Amino acid sequence: MTGRTWKGVVIGVFALLVLGGIALSLALPGRGEPRQTPAPVQAMNFPKGFLWGVAIAGQQTESVPASDWTAFEAEVLRDHRFAAGDKLGATSPGNLRDFGRWPEQVRTHKAGFDLRYDQDIEAAAGLGLNAFRVSIEWARLFPRAGMTQPDPEAIAYYHQIFAAMKSRGIEPVVTLFHYVSPAWFFEADAKGKRGWERADAMTLWHAYVEAVAQNFIPEVHIWCTLNEPMVYLYDGYVLGSYPPGEKRGDFAAAQDVYAALLQAHVDAYRVLHRVASSRGTSVSVGLTQNLEVFEPYDRYSPLDRALAWVVDKSWNWDFLDAVASGRMRITTTGIDRPIEGLAGTEDYVGVNYYSRNYVRGDWRHPFAPDVGNVAPDLPDEERNDLGWPSYPHGFYAMLTKVGKRYAKPVMILENGTADGAVDDKERQRYLVAHIREAWLARRDGVDIRSYVHWSLMDNFEWNEAFDAKFGLFAVDYEHDFRRTPRPSAALYGEIVHANGLSATMLKQYSADPGAAADVLGR
Repeated sequence: MTGRTWKGVVIGVFALLVLGGIALSLALPGRGEPRQTPAPVQAMNFPKGFLWGVAIAGQQTESVPASDWTAFEAEVLRDHRFAAGDKLGATSPGNLRDFGRWPEQVRTHKAGFDLRYDQDIEAAAGLGLNAFRVSIEWARLFPRAGMTQPDPEAIAYYHQIFAAMKSRGIEPVVTLFHYVSPAWFFEADAKGKRGWERADAMTLWHAYVEAVAQNFIPEVHIWCTLNEPMVYLYDGYVLGSYPPGEKRGDFAAAQDVYAALLQAHVDAYRVLHRVASSRGTSVSVGLTQNLEVFEPYDRYSPLDRALAWVVDKSWNWDFLDAVASGRMRITTTGIDRPIEGLAGTEDYVGVNYYSRNYVRGDWRHPFAPDVGNVAPDLPDEERNDLGWPSYPHGFYAMLTKVGKRYAKPVMILENGTADGAVDDKERQRYLVAHIREAWLARRDGVDIRSYVHWSLMDNFEWNEAFDAKFGLFAVDYEHDFRRTPRPSAALYGEIVHANGLSATMLKQYSADPGAAADVLGR
């Protein structure tokens, strides 16, 4: 199909969506869905063996040698790119919020996990947790180009971490790619291609995954190949806020990177299962997607409704659909590429969920929607420190969609909120409300196996640097990374020890102040 013909198809499809949006707009009285899924107040207990955990990632919590992110941070520091805007969540692409004001030790060690991982794992065990999600860093294992074997000190480091978890009854959940690659991976090849577009990208990735599998199976049984691939694609290749900092305009222009990530997932899935089988054990392998609710900015606007559908399909489902079907189809682009061996290569579907967004169109530029976190009819919606709305019902909606769409076990691998207040009341409400929604999704047939909270401690939150606080434990960065538990840590420990939520807890921490005593969310 020619580019001109496909452009006509896209316009036709978009026109149909707008017509459908008009019909829906006429039928809708307004934004009526509850913030929480309505249900009686009752004890909500999870099954025996349910995984309760916390999550961290290497680049965000420990010193990672020679990574692309470390190189990016050095460039930001050199060029004084600290533009942060007037509030959290407004940092300009290519900048790190106020990064230069932090001491070198903080910039180097982030949250200091590599300095005190045993104490952090002990803190997690003290909450009663039986799962801990971490990342193995490719740049730590292979810090230099041309290495044929991983760095032995790096291998020993991860063995020590997993042993510390296992000795406390904690199951490691391990991510292979959490946005970060070795810096040398982005050196240009003979054709000028860098990173995932290099001719030898899959060979290099395969060597890394093979080393991981050979060294850490059967120590680790639960594997996550890719963390939030759409976030990586958007921030790295469309918006330009993450390394490699490119601004290609859309996902179609980054389709070769998109395809490479799918191929990387296939390769990792095969390698991990092959090594596990050869050792008489089993592994569970999946990837995790950042699912967000996208709603029309103006529910009466046909354009907003159509664009919200397009953004939802493109962001939330295209990548997961590709893994299920074996074909990479990017919404409204005409791109339809088979990926060899991809179909069905996940043993679970990983879900990360935080918030919802509102999609606003402009008839003058209909293919360039604005996506924000404030709707005109919800000006006082509860938001966290980053301005993200708290929308528990969206968690239920996403979990049930995943369950129906893929018919696979579901692992919640990230859920949390930025709340830097000493009493962190917002995080406490958020925690209870979202665990409640996960229980309701399980009740309604979704095979949810875990709830993993982001994060154990405050850490380096990418472009927002150290100012966005997601931790159950506050970190005093300038005083030896001292940890102080927030009230939410004790609350989470209470939930974990009870293996669920009590009716008293549901009433006390209702996310909807003033809700009826016996039905939440009305």
